[in-house]
Amino acid sequence: MPFLVILIIIVVVLVIPNIKIVPQAKSYVIERLGSYFQTWGNGLHIKIPFIDRIANQVTLKEIVKDFAPQPVITKDNVTMQIDTVVYFQITDPKLYTYGVENPISAIENLTATTLRNIIGELELDETLTSRDLINSKMRSILDEATDPWGIKVNRVEVKNIIPPRDIQEAMEKQMRAERERRESILKAEGEKKSAILIAEGEKESAILRAEAKKQAQIKEAEGEAEALLKIKNAEAEGIKIIKNAAPDEKIITMKSLETLSDVANGQATKIIVPSDLQNIATLGTTIKEMLKK
Repeated sequence: MPFLVILIIIVVVLVIPNIKIVPQAKSYVIERLGSYFQTWGNGLHIKIPFIDRIANQVTLKEIVKDFAPQPVITKDNVTMQIDTVVYFQITDPKLYTYGVENPISAIENLTATTLRNIIGELELDETLTSRDLINSKMRSILDEATDPWGIKVNRVEVKNIIPPRDIQEAMEKQMRAERERRESILKAEGEKKSAILIAEGEKESAILRAEAKKQAQIKEAEGEAEALLKIKNAEAEGIKIIKNAAPDEKIITMKSLETLSDVANGQATKIIVPSDLQNIATLGTTIKEMLKK
């Protein structure tokens, strides 16, 4: 009975605490007698008491570190603050455990020095417009430098670029001037287009007015020609009717007298009357002969 109790105590004290379950996306680095022994992946594992120990528990997930702003100096001697975000993943737990002391701090310092080197080769304007270039250069340099530490740098992003206050004010003034310049250009272009449209409208209006005047003159001329034609046709028709009526000399003489009466009622100031009324008959006879032709 005492043996059974002792056995249970041994199991509880020694065996159960040494049964380990490694979760997904984790790795345990195991040392045996102070030296690296093996790396445990996810699953059930048993370590030997007093001989084996878990040196490090490493996550295999991607890690995101947002480092504090770092002071950097550009090529044209402008000091600014830049903070970065680094996305990395542990690919080798053994190298991560034994490669460098405090890997996160090492990555932060390496990021700061790399950033200073890259920005030192760029001027202020290039720094503000070359984020992609800075990101790609930093990722390449950090990935190569952290490879012996079992770390894979997947991505580096420049989060904020904070220039000095006087530089910010100058940039704001420049941006404001640029916006005003663009506004002036757009306004001028609008006025130009408006003037062109007005001129084109006036041109088209003048053309339409001229065309309308031309058509009116054509219609008026056509109307006058048509009226004149009708008058001539009516005169010809009247002459034809008189001719067909075959008037005698007395009627012709009477019509001649009526014509003379009409002339006297007109605006003429002088009327020439034949000295012999017989001449009137002669005139009538002449008219009669003309109508017969």
